[in-house]
Amino acid sequence: MDVREFDYILPREYIAQSPAEDRTASRLLVFHRQAGAIEHRRFRDIAEYLRAGDVLVLNDSKVFPARLKGIKKTGGKIDILLVEMIDRTGWYCLADGIKRGTEKLDITVGACPATLERHEDRWLIRFDYDGDSYDIVKRYGRMPLPHYIKRNGQDGSVDFERYQTVYAEQIGSIAAPTAGFHFSEGLIGELKKKGVSIVKVTLHIGTGTFLLVKEPRVESHTMHSEYYQVSEEIRACIKEAKGSGKRIVACGTSAVRTIETVCAGNGSTPLTGRTGLFIYPGYRFRFVDVLITN
Repeated sequence: MDVREFDYILPREYIAQSPAEDRTASRLLVFHRQAGAIEHRRFRDIAEYLRAGDVLVLNDSKVFPARLKGIKKTGGKIDILLVEMIDRTGWYCLADGIKRGTEKLDITVGACPATLERHEDRWLIRFDYDGDSYDIVKRYGRMPLPHYIKRNGQDGSVDFERYQTVYAEQIGSIAAPTAGFHFSEGLIGELKKKGVSIVKVTLHIGTGTFLLVKEPRVESHTMHSEYYQVSEEIRACIKEAKGSGKRIVACGTSAVRTIETVCAGNGSTPLTGRTGLFIYPGYRFRFVDVLITN
């Protein structure tokens, strides 16, 4: 399949630069696959489309402030996106603003000295710090908003709360599982009262979620793997519900990839690991019946 078949136009003025005051007030488009019909609603209306007995699967991964600003000895700035912690002082990262051909670079992040070294297609940043370098991240990091969200000098303090779902618990994502942004505690409570079972899985969103597909054909693209974790109780709950004819509702593509990976086969798939599952047209969903996406 030619990747150009997925091209579409999204006018810049249609991209919200700040979140709605009420999470549930965001707009909701409902697509009924069998009828081919479309409805335009508000997200708070989603309770009308979920049924008693449905299993709603949420990704409880929590975003950490993965964007850092590095300063070179010359005063130049380096934009750093942390990707994966490898030990107490070292992280794999992406870096922008480094001269081509550079293999190693000394910088400072805030008041902390650090060194960037090229590591294949990414960088390794090593902080000169006696403690846990996550202290540096919490002190100087900014939330990793998508590039099309501009703050224009604003401090972005609201993003530490709003660039998270209300049910985020497990720290590890460098981008938010955005499909869940529009749930509030009240709406989740309403769904529970209706008889919707709500379970949580974890998939830490990494570079695979937002890196461009550069291959001309979709099938040739290799998805970066991402870490997931699911309890045996939740896997059993999903498989039992599916077996009894109940609907599995996935909130976000990260939840889809986790469910379709962990519930496959005869139960031999590890409950903790990495998934490189890449879903594109032609894929046969084995467990997910309904998708909530952003």
